[in-house]
Amino acid sequence: MTLEYAYYPGCSLHSMAAEYDISFRAVCDKLGIEMREIEGWICCGTTPAHCTSKLLSLALPMQNLCLAEKMGMTEVVAPCAACFSRLKAAIHETAEHPEVKEQISSILDEPLPKSMNVLSPLEIFSKGIDLASAVTTELPGLKVVCYYGCLLTRPPKMMQFDECEYPMSMDRIIRSLGIETLDWSYKTECCGGGISATETDIVLKLTHDILEEARAVGANAVAVACPLCHTNLDTRQAGIEKKYGSSFGLPIFYFTQLMGLAFGIPSDKLGLHRHFVSADELLSGMRKG
Repeated sequence: MTLEYAYYPGCSLHSMAAEYDISFRAVCDKLGIEMREIEGWICCGTTPAHCTSKLLSLALPMQNLCLAEKMGMTEVVAPCAACFSRLKAAIHETAEHPEVKEQISSILDEPLPKSMNVLSPLEIFSKGIDLASAVTTELPGLKVVCYYGCLLTRPPKMMQFDECEYPMSMDRIIRSLGIETLDWSYKTECCGGGISATETDIVLKLTHDILEEARAVGANAVAVACPLCHTNLDTRQAGIEKKYGSSFGLPIFYFTQLMGLAFGIPSDKLGLHRHFVSADELLSGMRKG
């Protein structure tokens, strides 16, 4: 039986994180999972809406959940950590506060979904899918640290996803591919997220510390599940090296790209060419099964 979900790509997966979008879709196709993109979806609002108006920050994501319900869907997959957070927040706040639910329903001029579940891709790949049987390519020599960032698991009462301080879902997925993942203490540290353009020095410090810790434990790659995390760790890496006199050269992969490589999907179908830090040398030892 084919698994089917409503798919909310959000703004980032149609732009700066296009490689996350195409690699996620490619992996789903390989595994027989159908993603139906929500028809007419709108921006979830992310931090700008959250900082401007609580009602706006809840109405925008809830509108997308209403659209998913009209498609006959009850489960929505949101790869972007910020989108995932805002969609979960909308469900949590309207469930906990009846007066907020009434206000949002009035704003949208329609009843809110009675039952809707929002999932991260990490969750759907952890739901009893035999990933190992899809592996056709070995990735010897990879030593990966899984970086979850600060949004996927926090606040735990709202997100209800994985272990808040030391999540393991991404580690388990990547290990099932035959790739080594390393334990480290920066799994959920903040990279600076959306303040990259306004507080660059802070972001450079935060991302430097993350990369430094990754190197210290022996990693030669970082796996992420968030567009903002990928942007800060990948596109800022040259600036970090210049500012701190460091030399990292650590490729930053979306975890779906590692899945795709292990499944034998060509790198040009996974968006690897879009990365600032090349992974070509690291991946030169790949072996077909």
